[in-house]
Order: sequence, then C-alpha cells, then structure tokens
Amino acid sequence: MQRLANLPSEIKQYLVVTGNYWAFTLTDGALRMLVVLYFHQLGYTPLSIAMLFLFYEVFGVVTNLVGGWIGARLGLNKTMNIGLALQVVALLMLAVPSGWLTVVYVMVAQALSGIAKDLNKMSAKSSIKTLVAEGQEDTLFKWVAILTGSKNALKGIGFFLGGVLLTLLGFKGAMIFMASILALVWVFSMIVLKKDLGKAKTKPKFTDIFSKSQSINILSAARLFLFGARDVWFVVALPVFLSQIFDWDHWQVGGFLALWVIGYGIVQSFAPKLIKTNMPISPSQQTVKWASLLAITPLVIALSLHFNWYVEVFVIVGLMVFGVLFAINSSLHSYLIVSMADADGVSLDVGFYYMANALGRLIGTILSGYIYQQYGLEYCLIISFVFITLTTLISMKLPNDVAKPV
Repeated sequence: MQRLANLPSEIKQYLVVTGNYWAFTLTDGALRMLVVLYFHQLGYTPLSIAMLFLFYEVFGVVTNLVGGWIGARLGLNKTMNIGLALQVVALLMLAVPSGWLTVVYVMVAQALSGIAKDLNKMSAKSSIKTLVAEGQEDTLFKWVAILTGSKNALKGIGFFLGGVLLTLLGFKGAMIFMASILALVWVFSMIVLKKDLGKAKTKPKFTDIFSKSQSINILSAARLFLFGARDVWFVVALPVFLSQIFDWDHWQVGGFLALWVIGYGIVQSFAPKLIKTNMPISPSQQTVKWASLLAITPLVIALSLHFNWYVEVFVIVGLMVFGVLFAINSSLHSYLIVSMADADGVSLDVGFYYMANALGRLIGTILSGYIYQQYGLEYCLIISFVFITLTTLISMKLPNDVAKPV
C-alpha cells in the first residue's frame, strides 16, 4: 500500500481510469451475451436480436460525436462518471418481470447502455493523452495498448460471466447483481477522480465536434469499415451459428466467445512488441500491412462453408487467427488516433474517431442479423472480407509522418 501511495499522481489517475474502464467493461460484455442468449432462448429471430442492439449502436454514434465536446468543456472525470451511472440505470431497467421486456423497452435500455459505454470509453482513451508527457510516444503506445487490451480481455470474461449468470441467477438476478457492483465503483470514482482531467484550456464550439484534420478523417473511415467487418459476423451471426449449427449450450457459446475476446485482448496488450515498432516502417504503413493479412481470414472461412470443408475446424481456428490479426490492427489504430489527436481538447478528436467506430459497429450489427437470417454465415464473412479490403485501401492514404514509437 505504501508503494501505491508513493506513485506519481499521473500513474494513480491512470489506475483509477483503467479500473473504472475494467469494471464497466465486465458489465458491458456480460450484458451483451445475456441479451443475445436470453432472447434467442425466448425464440427471437437473429434479425430481431440484432434490432435489440440498434439503439445501443445508434446512440453510441451520437454519444461519441457529442461526448468529446462535452468532455473538453466539462472534464473527462464528469463524462466517465456519468457513463458509470447510466450503465447502472440501464441494468436496473432490465431487472423487471419478463413480461415487461418488449423489444421497444429493451431497445431503450440498450440505448442508455450505449450512451454509457461510449462516454466511458471516450473518457478513458482521451485521458491517456493528458497523462503522458508530450514526445513520449513509446510510453503512449504501451499505455494505450495495455488499456485497450486489458479492456477486451475483460470483455471476454464478461461474455463468460453473462453465460454463467444466466445459468445461475437468471436474467433478472444477473442484472441486479451487476448493477450493485457497478454502483460501488461509481461512488469510488466520484471521490477519487481528478476534477480537471481532460478539460480544454479554451471552451470549444459545438461545431468543433467535426474533425478538421484530414488524417483523422481518413483514420476514422478506416476504423468504420474495420469494426463493421468484425461485427457483421461476430455480434449476432456467430453466437446463433454456434448454437444452431454446432448445437452448443449457452455456457459453451459464452465460454468460447469469452476465450476469444480474452485472447484478443492479450494480443492487443502485447501489440507494441508483436508489430516490432523498431522496424523502419511507419505506423501508417503498418496498418496497410496488417489489414491486408486480416482480409484473407474471413475469405478462407467463407470458402470452407461454401465447399463444406471441415467447417467446425475452419470456423474455430479461423476465428482464432482473425482475433490475433484484428487485435493488432485495432491496437495500431488506437495508437494512431491518440498520437494524432490535438493535446488541447483531445476528447474532440478521439470522440469523432470513436463515432466512426460506433457507426461501423451499427452497420455491422444490423447486417449481422439480416444477412445471417437471409443468407447464412458464409455471406456475413464475404461482407467482412469486402469491408477489410476497403479498410486496407483507405489506410494507404494515411500520412507517413506520424511519430513512431521506439
């Protein structure tokens, strides 16, 4: 405890921000798996399940766009704490008798959760820029990679937690349990998080929510298609496919996807070493290289489905390979946005970027339910291949003068 007390204030704030992000992520991952499995159990079609997440993703787009402006004006501590509080409300809204859980009602609760998630994520990612000294690109990359990677590992644990809680406590009991834990985290955060974290020196205008940087606009477009490519087969199509075609139980689906996301998060944490940042190639050129490799994976899995080649092996192994390559791509993007963002009012640039991220997730989620229901997993994977190809082409336009970690 004494060593913890003697840490620099920047490190202490980083630990608080990371702890908040971790706690939120556990509930976010568990909630997603609970909703998919519970409503599939109730007989909802894949498209209907996808529609339950529609407001979650729509309000994520809006929140990232506006949330960055709010964070720059009020401080990132406030936006992070508002996000935690809204998630508690969203969880309690779902802790009602099953007869109340209509599609519209669940969509509204998911809307609050979407706002909460993106306020929390935008605040956490933006705060890293304010806590790392200018010019320390290697430290910046490592901190961003650790925050992002650990978040995704915990989201995977959240997937598993969702399957376990549904089995042990039921849907309502799981919501009450998670809301109680997160409420305690929110109270702690209100007490210890610095009041001026991330507040811009000058009050930005509302029109500043749109990025004026061509580089950030290009990166945001690449991010949109990257995350659309993941969610078009991962969000709804894959869990339902594993349940329907492989005949897996809830805990098996939740456990497998949990292990995937945990592994994905671990790879992200070690991304700075994996991509060999000391090589004479810029981070922008690295994005093209790794996106090109990623594009091959969904195409190979789609071919195995089309020709019925060892489908279970190709889906499981292909998903693992996709996870490793996607984690490296995502980690590179996360570093680039934090590195390129303007230090004063960093949340504006980060918020715009994650707006594109949320828009990609929205497009992917809707397509995941619709395409799977109409045509099956094979076509979801083909669309994933097309989206990653677009990411690769867009990434070629990124500038090569972004600072390279050493």
